[in-house]
Amino acid sequence: MKHIVFISLFVAAFVFTGCNESSRQTDTGQQENTTVTLTREQIQASSFNELFKQITPQEISEDVFTLVNKDLTILTGGTPKLYNSMVASWGGWGTLFDKPVTWCFLRSNRYTLELIKKDLTYTMSYFDDEYKEDLMKFGTQSGRDGKKMEETKLTAVQSPAGNMTFKEAKLIIECKLFEITSVSPDDFQTDDARKFVVDAYAETNEYHKIVFGEITNVWIRK
Repeated sequence: MKHIVFISLFVAAFVFTGCNESSRQTDTGQQENTTVTLTREQIQASSFNELFKQITPQEISEDVFTLVNKDLTILTGGTPKLYNSMVASWGGWGTLFDKPVTWCFLRSNRYTLELIKKDLTYTMSYFDDEYKEDLMKFGTQSGRDGKKMEETKLTAVQSPAGNMTFKEAKLIIECKLFEITSVSPDDFQTDDARKFVVDAYAETNEYHKIVFGEITNVWIRK
């Protein structure tokens, strides 16, 4: 009889433990699979620190080739009183003089570049596909004479360091201007690249600029 009672208790304990473990796995699975998707209104109502957390440049997990070329880079320079954003699709990240840096290939007459040179800081912001239509306006309209920064549906915000970006971004890289250099046709060894910079010079009377920025802060959506 004692053996029967012992076996019964063992089975009950096993079943109970298994149920608890299953429950924990279910709860854990629910927590791991649950993602919070905010509406535009909720994003607009949230503060910078509520939306973003800081990481190191080495912790950026997304592919740079996708972010820069497919998702597009939105460069923003200036202050809350006067800032401008533009689309950049040529550039990358790496190391220069033992510092984490970004680089962009920009036309010399960009208004955003003018603001970057003035304030020596800027942001590079990346967004989910749902914002692609909003981003394209930064590449088709000039902020020098137009009102695209007032008309955008994106929500401008200052980072804790005081740089301008947007609440809707999924990744923000803050940069301190490191170097600006002008390209020359003689620098390029392929005909198509050489032709590109020559044709661009004909429009602006100045060659493209390569802009290097030291990465000072990186933020991702929580």
